[in-house]
Amino acid sequence: MRKIFLFIIAISFIGIVGKAQDNNVDLRDKLMVGFKIGGNLSNVYDTKGEAFNTNPKVGFVAGGFLSLPIVQYLGFQPEVLFSQKGFRASGNFIDGTYNLARTTSYIDIPLLIALKPTSQITLLAGPQYSYLLSQKDVFSNGSISIVEQQQFENNNVRKNIFCFLCGMDVSLNHLVIGGRIGWDITDNNGDGTSSSPRYKNVWYQATLGFRF
Repeated sequence: MRKIFLFIIAISFIGIVGKAQDNNVDLRDKLMVGFKIGGNLSNVYDTKGEAFNTNPKVGFVAGGFLSLPIVQYLGFQPEVLFSQKGFRASGNFIDGTYNLARTTSYIDIPLLIALKPTSQITLLAGPQYSYLLSQKDVFSNGSISIVEQQQFENNNVRKNIFCFLCGMDVSLNHLVIGGRIGWDITDNNGDGTSSSPRYKNVWYQATLGFRF
């Protein structure tokens, strides 16, 4: 699934760049505000003490961004996004196997440095702060299915997760196609306990946006 996701992003980039070379207006030195919508293909890595195998999961992402020019070829791009991440897992439980689908909802705040070698291409990289809003688990074991949803309002789960991401935007005037890869640097449990599952997210993101 990850290869298909990346292939779709690559084909979209190639198509939009070809068209952009003929029609694009140079807006690199303009202050721009925009919004975007798309999807995440996420999984987890560095699972400490968790005896399961994971597979990627698709989630929703949407939000806004601000493009602040410093000079023509360099800028700063903060964003605020609602972002769904998670994973699918399987493992052994007593005398059988189980399946788990976890969806975590975050407010993501990327703070990105933007390198703009051409009017169509923007290369982006920087830190991200993620605020965990909720977690939904769907657990199944044979004929048994359990759904559990949590709203996090305590100090046992890290509310501000430090992440890093990089990627590229391809612009055709006011239309922006974006691709990102990001990963958590800190664990999801903020107080150092082992009572919460400990893991780090990694995700691929594709979005379609409009700036004005």
